[in-house]
Amino acid sequence: MKEKEQTPSALYRKYRPHTFDEVLNQEHIVTVLEGAIKKKSIPHALLFTGSRGTGKTTVARIFAQAIGASDIDIYEIDAASNRGIDDIRALRDAVHTLPYESAYKVYIIDEVHMLTKEAFNALLKTLEEPPAHAVFILATTEADKLLDTITSRCQVFRFRAPSREMLRDVVINVAKKEKFKIGTDAADLIAVAADGAFRDALGILQKVIMASGGASIEADEVAMIIGAPKSKLLADVVASLHEKDATKGLSAIAEAFESRVDMKLFGKLLIERVRAVILVRHTKNAELLTQFGEDDQKQLKQYAEDSSSPLNSHLLLRLLETVSVIGGTHLPQLPLELAVIELTTEK
Repeated sequence: MKEKEQTPSALYRKYRPHTFDEVLNQEHIVTVLEGAIKKKSIPHALLFTGSRGTGKTTVARIFAQAIGASDIDIYEIDAASNRGIDDIRALRDAVHTLPYESAYKVYIIDEVHMLTKEAFNALLKTLEEPPAHAVFILATTEADKLLDTITSRCQVFRFRAPSREMLRDVVINVAKKEKFKIGTDAADLIAVAADGAFRDALGILQKVIMASGGASIEADEVAMIIGAPKSKLLADVVASLHEKDATKGLSAIAEAFESRVDMKLFGKLLIERVRAVILVRHTKNAELLTQFGEDDQKQLKQYAEDSSSPLNSHLLLRLLETVSVIGGTHLPQLPLELAVIELTTEK
């Protein structure tokens, strides 16, 4: 009988940190947590806040294990699915029973801001008078939705989103471990699309590896797979803004849309190019262009050296406003089209 093939594990799970030493970009948090463990001063309630995919739940698991909690005494609760008063009452009753085989019972409550008001009040009572063996780690992407009374009873840790450069390096390193070669430009595209999330970066990389026909891939193929625009289309829009040529810009946007490019991602990448032009013009630091391909560097450097170019802070601000509303209309290309028309026709 043929053995059933195993489904490959998700890369973000496979390469998830298992120790504090492996955690990236959160040194300010790791230092405090390790200090608390060394001093045997374990807080009974911690609040981890930050954008998605920055490692909140992962660090919570590492901390739980570091204070000696075994798997059987670590409880993970998704507040999005268990958000009612009855769920929290059940937790409140269970928390008073002793751990099975550890000094602590650790409750990791993910997306805690999703709890109902009644559930919050029930949780608050537990946080006010927790048993000595209980440790609560609350994780959320929206700390502003939490009651002040909850936040005030926790030690708050704010997770930083990784930089684009850090995400790019992670993508390249993980690809190498997977025996897959990916160019710097291609990895950079994935980093931009990941929007500050380690988990998303590795999820996109896995999609790229699965879709690729070989053991390596370049930027244009990555662009096609993830819905990013080809470099030429971005270059054409930048040129249209510099030359005040609406036709060229509108044509590039139309081609991008017809190619099923993610228009919000298109806008973000466009902003990066205009920003680079402005920064190089004012800092004279051409190294800021090294993230772009050779042809793009030449184009952007030329525009940066032209002090009369309309690629300025006013134009960049208009593009920022444009990208913020993409997705709010049934025609996702429309905000970019209007911006190009406005910016190429204004005097």
